[in-house]
Amino acid sequence: MPELAYVNGLVTPVDEARVSIEDRGFQFSDGIYEVVRTHNGGFIDLERHLARLERSATMLDLALPMPLPELERVSREFYAQSALPEAIFYLQVTRGAAPRRHTAPPGLTPTLVMTVRAITQPPPERYTAITVPNNRWKLCACKSIGLLPAVLAKHAALRAGADEAVFVEDGLVLEGASDNFFAVKDGVVYTPDTDGRILAGVTRERVLEQLAERGARVEVGPLPLELARSADEAFITSSVLTVVPIVALDGRPVGDGRPGPVTGRAREDYWDFIRRTTA
Repeated sequence: MPELAYVNGLVTPVDEARVSIEDRGFQFSDGIYEVVRTHNGGFIDLERHLARLERSATMLDLALPMPLPELERVSREFYAQSALPEAIFYLQVTRGAAPRRHTAPPGLTPTLVMTVRAITQPPPERYTAITVPNNRWKLCACKSIGLLPAVLAKHAALRAGADEAVFVEDGLVLEGASDNFFAVKDGVVYTPDTDGRILAGVTRERVLEQLAERGARVEVGPLPLELARSADEAFITSSVLTVVPIVALDGRPVGDGRPGPVTGRAREDYWDFIRRTTA
C-alpha cells in the first residue's frame, strides 16, 4: 500500500495531498501536532497522544475539528487503510485557511491533516549529543508546529557530527530537540520536570511509570548540566525512537561510553509494553 495522507476527510497518496496556501499552519505556524508510532498494526498510546493534543489546543485557544472519541475513531479507520504494520502516524490540526491576517476570523474551520509513513529501520542502538542554548518560546508544553529552533538545533548537531541536540538554559538541561532527556548517576535516574520549559512526552511518562514499577530511584526536577556531563548513563525517549542511550555529550563519553544497565532495562521494559499492547 502507498503511504497515505488524509486532509479534511479526503484520503490520497501522500504526494497527492494538498492544503491551501492560505492555511494558517503554512502562514503562521498556527497549529499543533502529534506523532504516534505503530507496531504490529496497532497504535502505541494513541489515547495519551490525543489527550495531549487536546491540551495543546486549549493552550492556543484552537478548536479541534471533532470531539476526541470521534477523532480517535477517524484516526484508527484511516490508519487501517494503509495496511502498514510498522508506521509513523502524524496528526496535525491548524486553525484553518483564511486571507493572511494575524487575527483569525471567527468561525474558521480547522484543517485536519494525517499521514501514515512506513518505518523501515529499527530504533538506533545509541546516540551522541551536543548541548545548545535554549532559544525557544515559553510555551514548550504545547506541541506546536512552530519548530524552527528545533530544526536549527538539529542542524547544529549534524554539523558537529552528533545525532541530537539538547537544549540548556541557565545551566540546566531541559530536553532534546525532539525527545526527552534522562541521566543516571549512582543508580538514581534524573529527568527535568514538566514546568512549562519542556514537552510532557508520552513515552517519557510511560518510562517514568515503568521505572516506578521497578522501584527505581527517580528525581524529577532541575537537572544541572554538570550532572548530565558526569552521569554514569544518559538516554532519551520519544514516540518514534522509543528509548535510546546517549553515549557521548559535547564530545565527551557518558560513563564508559557504552549503553548502561539502567538504560538497557528501560528500553527492554518499554519494548515489552509495546509488544504486549499491540499483540
